[in-house]
Amino acid sequence: MTSSRLAHVTVPVANVWTRADSPRAVDAAATAASPDVTGWLALLDERPTDGHDGDGRLGLHGRLDTQLALGEPVLVDDEDPDLPGWVHVVAPWQPSSLDPRGYPGWVRAAHLSEPGDPGEAGVPPLPDVDPQVARLAAEAEHPLLGVSRRHLGLPYLWAGATPYGLDCSGLVHHGFRALGLVVPRDADDQQDAAEPVDLDEVRPGDLYFFTKPGATRAYHVGVVVRPGAMVHAPETGQGLVEEALTPPRQETLSGAGRFVLPL
Repeated sequence: MTSSRLAHVTVPVANVWTRADSPRAVDAAATAASPDVTGWLALLDERPTDGHDGDGRLGLHGRLDTQLALGEPVLVDDEDPDLPGWVHVVAPWQPSSLDPRGYPGWVRAAHLSEPGDPGEAGVPPLPDVDPQVARLAAEAEHPLLGVSRRHLGLPYLWAGATPYGLDCSGLVHHGFRALGLVVPRDADDQQDAAEPVDLDEVRPGDLYFFTKPGATRAYHVGVVVRPGAMVHAPETGQGLVEEALTPPRQETLSGAGRFVLPL
């Protein structure tokens, strides 16, 4: 493995795959040198009933890990000798317990700028908060609620981390990042990093975490609207919703947490 080199995403959305051979045939539009994200999602939506083994959105489970936005920095580690045109990267704006440098995975080299020399200037900071995001944030009970609600109805996308599609932790990560705060990418890491909050003391903008029976790590997260209600991205096909906790959610609710936004 060579020394990491800084590069940047040059397409609207760059998918980060578990392996270079993870994409399915139906994912060709997303892996093309000039990806057609809208067209790709339309193809997936032609199979709305497909589960985790199919060609729909849920079939990305175990294949797609996260997504990178236009301009996002990455550290390029290595190339796949068996699949030219693919590079292994870590995404420093997406903290993860999988790698202390950022979220790891495989990306099409064509979706990145030419990597710089090893040791060049470090990872840039997040850009300033967009004025439209700031306005939405100011109008809500909590800034995270303001930016989360603008995505209500957006179809769920496994590993989605951009306004094209979001999963549960992608909603939280994307929302905080839009507000100038980097938080971990995945729900379990978000729970580890957040300040714990007693369930009877939650307030708008906190996070609810959910853990499957017998497990110790969170598998789902939502943004608290008020005690007993949240904005979240469920794997049900209904899109992002704002709703009261259902009985199954109440049974798996394992904790709450809080991140403090920069002043």
